[in-house]
Amino acid sequence: MFIVDYLKDVYGAMKSLLIGMNRTGYYFTHHKEIITEQYPDNRDTLVMADRFRGEVVMAHDENNEHACTGCSACELACPNGTIKIINKFDISPEGKKKKAIDTFVYHLELCTMCGLCVEACPTAAINMANTFEHSVFNRGLLTKRLNKPDSKLKAGVE
Repeated sequence: MFIVDYLKDVYGAMKSLLIGMNRTGYYFTHHKEIITEQYPDNRDTLVMADRFRGEVVMAHDENNEHACTGCSACELACPNGTIKIINKFDISPEGKKKKAIDTFVYHLELCTMCGLCVEACPTAAINMANTFEHSVFNRGLLTKRLNKPDSKLKAGVE
């Protein structure tokens, strides 16, 4: 009985191997469309899917203005503390104190690219970019400041 079971296992393994080799040989000789991306040779023509989530970015216009009010909704929505918002208080022309963003710190090395921060932002100040090459030798380069120096809030955003 042991020998018969052993021979059945050997036969089954050989049959499976030949079926796999037959299929591989078929695809080797019958070329259809090529679906393999030749990265990094195709960097110039590479198109990422629209729904791809790479890293969080903050858009600034030509006047170095952004839409972030410093409400900290993205910071609260982040499941692992990737975002840290440091606020300051500006004095308006009327003499009132108004909260403004001083520094928007983003820790890319901690980010899971879940997109919850983008969903939580009430002013759509941040979004997910299609960048995916984040390899660096110094981990400190993965901590980014999203608001540009001397940037300010757009007029009309509350």
